[in-house]
Amino acid sequence: MTKKQGFTLAEVLITLGIIGVVASMTIPTLVANYQERSYNTAATVFERKLGEALKVMNSQQSLAGFSTTEDFVEELSKHFKINKVCQNDELMECFEEKVFWGSGDATPETVDMTVVKTTKNFGQKDWQKTNVVGVQFASGVTALIAYNTNASQDPYSNQIITFSGSSNGRSGSVSLGTDSLAILYDTNGAKSPNQSSKDLRSINVAKLGSGCFAEINGICIAMQPQVPTPHIWNACNENGRTTDQEDLSYMEKYGISKCMKTSYTSSDYWAGAAELCGGVDKMASMAQLAEIANYIYNTTIIGAYDYFGQGQLTMDPNKALEFGLSSGATLWSNEERSQEGAYSRDIRSRATDWGNYARTNSTLLAVCIEE
Repeated sequence: MTKKQGFTLAEVLITLGIIGVVASMTIPTLVANYQERSYNTAATVFERKLGEALKVMNSQQSLAGFSTTEDFVEELSKHFKINKVCQNDELMECFEEKVFWGSGDATPETVDMTVVKTTKNFGQKDWQKTNVVGVQFASGVTALIAYNTNASQDPYSNQIITFSGSSNGRSGSVSLGTDSLAILYDTNGAKSPNQSSKDLRSINVAKLGSGCFAEINGICIAMQPQVPTPHIWNACNENGRTTDQEDLSYMEKYGISKCMKTSYTSSDYWAGAAELCGGVDKMASMAQLAEIANYIYNTTIIGAYDYFGQGQLTMDPNKALEFGLSSGATLWSNEERSQEGAYSRDIRSRATDWGNYARTNSTLLAVCIEE
């Protein structure tokens, strides 16, 4: 009689167990690699098509010269099929309300996309401010687009789109060399993970989000309030006037109407605040400082030139820290009083007052705002 050979139940179970362990270790990596390749391929295809559309626009001299993103998107739709356009007040009908943004090894931060409205929210502060427009392409890619009104074009150039990684130049990686737009796009639409470097990609997006250090009662604070570096005047007289060309250029550049008499001191901290913010018009007004105070004290009763004495108010420490203050401070406004002083607001733990401080004061903080 022939003896049959086979595996015992224990041997089968052990083998299946080993296969299961190996699978649990390798399948997630295989899936992740597959997803990464899928995202990269989708991004390459999209940027190739976008680049080719921009090349056609460039050759037709219709890449530059638009005054709005809306007009640019209308022209783009003639060369790259678009199924839906969402205007600035309805962007979330074309895009996700929340994405995860970060580069390199940084942990992605959650970004509220409802605050993204203009070029500044893409970090393009040097561009003229234009609206962001939402787009759903026929390929399934969704995007937010902002146009640069100073875009350049050269109908004889083929440098808008370049390829690498292939001998025929039609595959491999894509590089778009255009300053015409900033675009945030999602290769798989609203599907997760909505994360940068995965399904979420961008071109000319330097920063994503509100662009504010803090946003208080609708006021965008550009950076943490800080003591400015003082400006040194060359030759200012007692009337706040000067004939020195360097002084005059500085005043014109930062919107300062009066220089500080040189014999007082060489250090003008208020002018330094204007320089830090990029101009007097980018410093907080007295009305805006009052709104900041209302926020910090959890009230609505403080006006531009109102005084509330000790014990009449109580600072919210968490809101003060949100604004960048660990304790009380005095804040410069953009309102000049004379060549000697400028208006300001004191923020104390239980009191607030407006003031007129000498421009030589080295303790006041600059508050810079953005539209």
